[in-house]
Amino acid sequence: MTLQRTHTCGELRKTDTGKQVILNGWVDTRRDLGGVIFIDLRDRYGKTQLVFSPQDDAESHAIADQLRTEFVIGVKGVVENRDDVNVNPKMATGEIDIRCSDLVIYSKAETPPFEIKDDTKVNDDVRLKYRYLDLRRPSMQEKLMLRSKAYHVIRSYFNQNEFAEIETPVLMKSTPEGARDYLVPSRVNPGKFFALPQSPQTYKQILMVSGMDRYFQIVKCFRDEDLRADRQPEFTQVDVEMSFVDEENIYLLMEGLIQKVWKELAGIDVQAPFPRMSYDTAMTKYGSDKPDTRFDCTFVDFSDIVAKSEFRVFTKTVADGGIVAGFVVPGQGVLGRGVMDRLTDRAKSELGAGGLIYIKNNKDELFSSVGKFVSEDITRAMVEKAGAAEGDLILILAGKPADVYNQLGGMRLIMGHEYNLIDYTKNNFLWVTDFPLVEYSAEEGRYFAMHHPFTSPKDEDVEKMSTDPLSIRARAYDLVLNGSEIGGGSIRIHNRDIQSKMFELLGIGEEEAQEKFGFLLGAFKYGAPPHGGIALGLDRMMMIITGAKSLREVIAFPKNQKAQSLMDNCPDTVEQKQLDELHIQLKPLIK
Repeated sequence: MTLQRTHTCGELRKTDTGKQVILNGWVDTRRDLGGVIFIDLRDRYGKTQLVFSPQDDAESHAIADQLRTEFVIGVKGVVENRDDVNVNPKMATGEIDIRCSDLVIYSKAETPPFEIKDDTKVNDDVRLKYRYLDLRRPSMQEKLMLRSKAYHVIRSYFNQNEFAEIETPVLMKSTPEGARDYLVPSRVNPGKFFALPQSPQTYKQILMVSGMDRYFQIVKCFRDEDLRADRQPEFTQVDVEMSFVDEENIYLLMEGLIQKVWKELAGIDVQAPFPRMSYDTAMTKYGSDKPDTRFDCTFVDFSDIVAKSEFRVFTKTVADGGIVAGFVVPGQGVLGRGVMDRLTDRAKSELGAGGLIYIKNNKDELFSSVGKFVSEDITRAMVEKAGAAEGDLILILAGKPADVYNQLGGMRLIMGHEYNLIDYTKNNFLWVTDFPLVEYSAEEGRYFAMHHPFTSPKDEDVEKMSTDPLSIRARAYDLVLNGSEIGGGSIRIHNRDIQSKMFELLGIGEEEAQEKFGFLLGAFKYGAPPHGGIALGLDRMMMIITGAKSLREVIAFPKNQKAQSLMDNCPDTVEQKQLDELHIQLKPLIK
């Protein structure tokens, strides 16, 4: 028998006193006091205290004596006020309880491997193995419910802006540019494979060629790549494409979406328009193409000052085309030798730096870690150029520009997080623009697309495709929030000739281009509009909004860092019969 619920466990209040109600849920806690049994009943809406007394109903009291944590039950009873002394201000329903007259045990439960509480310390692997228990925790349910709300908010916004929500195929052609594809063998086409989409990129471009004009989709994507805390093999993105637009149209649309999402999910008013920053500025001032602008500590180039110093590390670096650069850490000139040694070790081990040079600009002393080799005049000139105030610390690295900027970027984040330089109340959105179109791999001896092969070069740079590829700027843009990339997109190539030139630049010959992308090039023959779009990482957005430390906190059934689901033990082996049907023969594993 199922008692049909009249209310949820988070719904009843003092105004409901005297009502007969039916609740369903899980036993959260149990207490026996003088023959009276108290049960906190939990569902995803909250908790309500139940009271079983032999004076009220001997039968239900006897059944309640069997109850243990996580039993699933249904109860009928009457809402009553608690005495003032027994009011629980920590519960939304803390002013009332239910004096029960009927009790049904739907299912019993073994003792769970961990308590179903938010503050329980549990190993991540254990949480993932027993994910169905982990998801009972109120904080996890709140995150998933907020994610559900995000879907509604996003769909509402795009519907209001006349976008068509169109599903693209999950089984598609493999186009292994970038991350590895997840491949799916075809039984009816022996020896051939589908791929799971890394992105619906080509399909949404074809939708623009088809005249659909405005498309969006909340879509699953898949990438077979090494995992980190903010990566999953399958992830969800908000995918958008528009015809007859330029970058400003994309910015305006997405800023409106962000404002709506943050307001309705977090109650935060986001100011727009968002600042813009070129890729070159981001790299040379922050050491990252996704800079955290919640704190300053931007880089200063000291190369001109130190080029004629007597310190060989400086002079040789500059002479060889390298740089000497650093940044100011406010108020940290008091750090002792031990702390600086540990920072130096981290610069070497975590960031790959050859060492760490520092200057302390204290009231009583101007101290440089290389003061034996660098004159005080040059040191003071460096302090002045950096704008360091009294009590500040300057951290300095020397080497190849790309290495120095990257290492300084890592050190900047270390100092920002560990020395309370970051204002965590801020939501600093930023457009990073003017990315390079391509980058060169000396290892493979060819160019790679910085974003993807369909990104358009800036009109004024098209002529450089055959003469100076590394100087070409792309019509690409990333949306950054507090040091995390939450979206990226571009204006696409819509001219067939330019697309062919792009393939040629990437070392994709005509035959290969036709094999991989012939369907797209063929579509371009029949009139392609100018178009562009963007994809936002929904998982990452939810991680930031909820304050979660990992994507696993905002995904119902995530994988671990080995791309495994510990709950259902996948990926797993399959029967030989299935392999035979797919015409697949496994090679012995080489150990």
